[in-house]
Amino acid sequence: QVQLVESGGGLVQAGGSLRLSCAASGRTFSSWTMGWFRQAPGKEREFVAHISRSGATTLYADSMECRFTISRDNAKNMGSLQMNNLKPEDTAVYYCAARVVLSGAIMLPASYDYWGQGTQVTVSS
Repeated sequence: QVQLVESGGGLVQAGGSLRLSCAASGRTFSSWTMGWFRQAPGKEREFVAHISRSGATTLYADSMECRFTISRDNAKNMGSLQMNNLKPEDTAVYYCAARVVLSGAIMLPASYDYWGQGTQVTVSS
């Protein structure tokens, strides 16, 4: 079992920055990969970024690669998503997710085994 708790969301003006955190407990943190997803009202859950178990390899959705940075600290059981130059269209609930069983496409929510409760990010224009 893996428990995930996101924090760091809030209201920010366009062009601003936020840093989301994902605190993990349960299964050994470094034994699973981590992803961030987001879901806006009325839309499907959308892939944001993924990081490997060691943190050496990352993958981003095309529209976020230059603005978002995913990271993890295996010693602290903590993952993060640094978001810069935020835009109103980034408004959504952001979720971190654990991928324990390494099967399926990284960008698909169904490939992840555990999810946090989400944190709201609202970007005003």
